Amino acid sequence: MGAITLDSVEKWFGDVQVIKGVDLEIADGEFVVFVGPSGCGKSTLLRMIGGLEETSRGRMLIDGRDVTPDPPSKRGLTMVFQSYALYPHMSVRDNMGFSLKTAGAPKAEIDAKVDEAARILKLDALLDRRPKALSGGQRQRVAIGRSIVRDPTAFLFDEPLSNLDAALRVEMRYEIAKLHQTLQATMIYVTHDQVEAMTLADRIVVLEAGRIAQVGTPRDLYENPANLFVAQFIGSPKMNVMPCRTSGGEFSLDGGRTGPFPGDHEAVRVGIRPEHIEVLPEGQGQCDATIDVLEYLGADTFVIADAGPLGQVTVRLLGDTDLSPGQRIGMGFAPADTHFFDAAEQAVV
Repeated sequence: MGAITLDSVEKWFGDVQVIKGVDLEIADGEFVVFVGPSGCGKSTLLRMIGGLEETSRGRMLIDGRDVTPDPPSKRGLTMVFQSYALYPHMSVRDNMGFSLKTAGAPKAEIDAKVDEAARILKLDALLDRRPKALSGGQRQRVAIGRSIVRDPTAFLFDEPLSNLDAALRVEMRYEIAKLHQTLQATMIYVTHDQVEAMTLADRIVVLEAGRIAQVGTPRDLYENPANLFVAQFIGSPKMNVMPCRTSGGEFSLDGGRTGPFPGDHEAVRVGIRPEHIEVLPEGQGQCDATIDVLEYLGADTFVIADAGPLGQVTVRLLGDTDLSPGQRIGMGFAPADTHFFDAAEQAVV
């Protein structure tokens, strides 16, 4: 079992509060990702769960047991850090089995668990190598294997892929996703990379300044952001946000063009994701703009345009395009794809 409960937890460093009353339920076997900008408190919160940081107020429960005062060794958790922290003089086998050896486990048990972890992580042929003979991705797999052999209640990952290059990050994302499917263990993963969050998580916890901004599945957060911060943090390129006015069931942008407004309260901004904007002839759609830059990425082209008082707008098109910088265009979007936000930056529904 690996259910984890955070009950109004707070963290203070002197007079500075960095975690501000977080409540969260993590189900047994769930893959939860903490994501947010630098300084939002995501790593601190993970370290509090692991017992590496004391909880100033509130409670931490694992499977219903209050572990708030317990040291890391009594929580049954294991942590995979950004740095691999492998012993350079030991083989892969010895690195993976070291914690069991220091705990006094029989050699046969250690060998069996190391062999099973190596099989899961495809490290069988590397067990006799030392860390210096491994690639970055292989070292990270050894660090994960060292956690697997302990058979923990839950795995805690603190930005484990940030030291890897882009290709290895993609490979290791796949490895971690497969690992979760195989072990069905509770995993809590910290990252600032929203792509990792979207591709790995059962649920994402978006943190802002020590508080939870929103919790939900990747699709929930992408399609139904609770506020402007989540709307612009989740999604790449980020959501376009433009000033608007709402009245009588309609909204209008600068220039007087209107569209239906489905909300019950007044909105002051409208949001639309780049892939939901259609490029039209000038004078059509909700607004006009002048193309500044075209970014061709193969499968996609990003059109970055100046919409005057509405600001810069990014459009995502499939494949190549015959548009060109300096060209005037119209931009249109369907009412079903719009998001509205009030003066407090909360979503209007």
